[in-house]
Amino acid sequence: MRPEPRPRLPVPASKESSLTLERGLALLQAVADAESEAPSISELAAAIGASRAAVYRLLVPLQSRGLVRREGSKVRLGLGVLRLASNVLPQLRLAAQPALRTLAEHVGATAHLTVADGTEAQAVAVVEPSWTAYHVAYRVGSRHPVHRGAAGKAIGLSMEGRQWVNSTGELQPGAFGVAAPVRGVPGLRASVGVVALEKLDGDVVGPQVVRAAQEVADALR
Repeated sequence: MRPEPRPRLPVPASKESSLTLERGLALLQAVADAESEAPSISELAAAIGASRAAVYRLLVPLQSRGLVRREGSKVRLGLGVLRLASNVLPQLRLAAQPALRTLAEHVGATAHLTVADGTEAQAVAVVEPSWTAYHVAYRVGSRHPVHRGAAGKAIGLSMEGRQWVNSTGELQPGAFGVAAPVRGVPGLRASVGVVALEKLDGDVVGPQVVRAAQEVADALR
């Protein structure tokens, strides 16, 4: 005599909502990861391990918020992603300000948070010291090749390599820079650094820059 099947317990609403959210985010990520050719419904279903019907259901709230758009059976990112992205830089500036202020005052040099944007590095937050007679004026939004200057080179440092990098006159004649990468924040390629018109002692300034970069990472997590 076969035992009677055990009744299936209902999934708690909170857990079901969490799973739906996780799948929705996975779906959005799958659309974003497509480089040129927009993925199809079938490809997205395979990517997130769901049925086509589930993908159709998950697309509804994403479409309503403009995060994705459908072109027949193809799916692309929507302009709503740009609206979300426009709020990223202000959040980065806000999170970085305390660490940059402390760094600028301790070192007596202009401190900055720089992020990689493709092949360029862009300064997104700048704090100048309050007590120095003169210092480097560094404009928010300034861009330079990501492979030049301490700020750009620090972004590319490996986890096993140096903790900070120095540069001299690479972006501005007579300017000295020390920078360290911001590590441990998924999706963010960035560095924290200082720039001055006098030579900086890397052995003294380097650990301070590394500490500030860690504080920025902690504030963003």
